[in-house]
Amino acid sequence: MHKPYDTFENLRQHKARLLNSVSLTSGIQLAAWYNREDRVTQQSDHHTLSLYLNDGQDTWHKTAGGWRNGGAPDRFCLMPQQSESTWDVRGDLTFAHLYCTDAHLRHLAEQIWDRRPASICLDEKIFCDDARITQLYRHFLLSCDWQQAANHLTLSTASTLLITHLLQHYSNVQWQAPQVRGGLAPSVLRNIVAWIEEQLDESITLADLAQQAGLSEFHFARMFKQSMKLAPHQYVMQRRMAKAEQLVRQTQLPLTDIALACGFSSASHFSNRFRSLFGYAPSLLRQQQSRMEQK
Repeated sequence: MHKPYDTFENLRQHKARLLNSVSLTSGIQLAAWYNREDRVTQQSDHHTLSLYLNDGQDTWHKTAGGWRNGGAPDRFCLMPQQSESTWDVRGDLTFAHLYCTDAHLRHLAEQIWDRRPASICLDEKIFCDDARITQLYRHFLLSCDWQQAANHLTLSTASTLLITHLLQHYSNVQWQAPQVRGGLAPSVLRNIVAWIEEQLDESITLADLAQQAGLSEFHFARMFKQSMKLAPHQYVMQRRMAKAEQLVRQTQLPLTDIALACGFSSASHFSNRFRSLFGYAPSLLRQQQSRMEQK
């Protein structure tokens, strides 16, 4: 387990208010913050990718030529390890951070390209725009409950995609992503599908699935999608909800037990996910089933 991230701990010593946080099994950490009227200097032994979520227009960065601003919703900042930056947050700012180490970058680079870069250096970026970073943050990372184990596959997938994007566009490596042609071998796919069915009550990560297939996360995710026409996190959630609907219809198990059996750590989150997919709450389906059986 990685020691506490410097930037995370530093912000906790300032006025910043932690809104949400999760540590993934890989050691990568996500955090969402709110800050106002605070001056913070950061120098860390890790990399930080920040996305401004709300406000930020009155956030200032200290440069050799003086203070400059340029923050706004969906602007990102990339702060490589050992880079020092000082920030003056004069107005409201809500932002999300992804923290990762040099080891994470190296591991992912070796997995994707099957070769070891002599060194990896990320570029410092301040108040920049990147539609792909915004999409991955907002669509994947910020659209789900970080505290739910059922969502950890989505979070780990999005984190991998973000770091891959950084390597390709904001580093000294910038190798082209290898082409992945064809899907998983039928026997491997059968084993993966069977393994997923057995693990629906557990937290599943992209690393878990890739390990079962004997592939890197990068190659597994692309080959699985070729085979199933769904990304791994979409398929796993589909199977969780199919199992949930079956248990609601065919058993008398309490909804809390069904939620746990399908990988959700709270009945309310399970109910919300069920309603968004089927258009009605599981409790309503249970009532309808009961009335039909009484006729």
